Amino acid sequence: MADLLQVAHSQVIRRSDIPLMEFDLFQSALLKIAREGYVVQYFAYEEQGELFALAIMRQGDRLYTGSARLPEVFTALTVKQPKFNLFEREMAEQFGVMPEGHPWFKMVRYEKNWRNVPDVFGNDYSEDIPGRYPYYRVHGDEIHEVAVGPIHAGIIEPGHFRFQCIGERVLHLEISHGYQHRGVERLMVDAVPLRRPFIAESIAGDTAMAESLSYTQIIEALGEVEVADEARVVRTMALELERLASHVGDLGALSADVAFTPPAAFFGRMRGEFLNLLLL
Repeated sequence: MADLLQVAHSQVIRRSDIPLMEFDLFQSALLKIAREGYVVQYFAYEEQGELFALAIMRQGDRLYTGSARLPEVFTALTVKQPKFNLFEREMAEQFGVMPEGHPWFKMVRYEKNWRNVPDVFGNDYSEDIPGRYPYYRVHGDEIHEVAVGPIHAGIIEPGHFRFQCIGERVLHLEISHGYQHRGVERLMVDAVPLRRPFIAESIAGDTAMAESLSYTQIIEALGEVEVADEARVVRTMALELERLASHVGDLGALSADVAFTPPAAFFGRMRGEFLNLLLL
């Protein structure tokens, strides 16, 4: 942990400030924090033809960051700490690297890697939707598998859900997204700067304000721009209205799911009022 850089929550850290460590020491430091802390972000990136891994970790109220050159093949941290599971799978999917020994090695979405190197999952991407996805299976005479989606009756985005059940007891649920994967990360890298704010606010309709503000704050931090108090107030009000609309909408959806229609209709009307306020 001493090898990682401690970062204040409001501190702006440029990539050049982040210590570049030996990969083995880097992994050891991440594991040490992850035992009692959290993985905030762990991802790969390419710079001048070289691959790097960068991590942001949290322990208590402290943030730590570090980076290292990423080998084409490395020992998966997920073997010792499941918190790294999805992060390492995404690294493999985006850059074609191999986290050896990963106990749950499968694609996160259904996306050809960015480097055009051989696919580590054995996909040829000839199908329009995720095809060869190795779902977890529970076997037994009394086991029932329930498959839901990717086409749904409601307005939720496509996603496939596999339930392994015995009676009403759910033993396992695995969720596979990617049927409507738009490659937003790649779009943000390749788009001209003036296009990026529009991409950010269209990531998810329910959180247009939150997504666009996150992007705006990144640009402001990089430019060391101080925002006026009046602007902070307006932003906070918009975020709260968006949050209220989402929560009230979820309450209505929960009511509809259990066939309790009066509150479903009531919450739906309330959600509309919050959304209308955002248009002012």
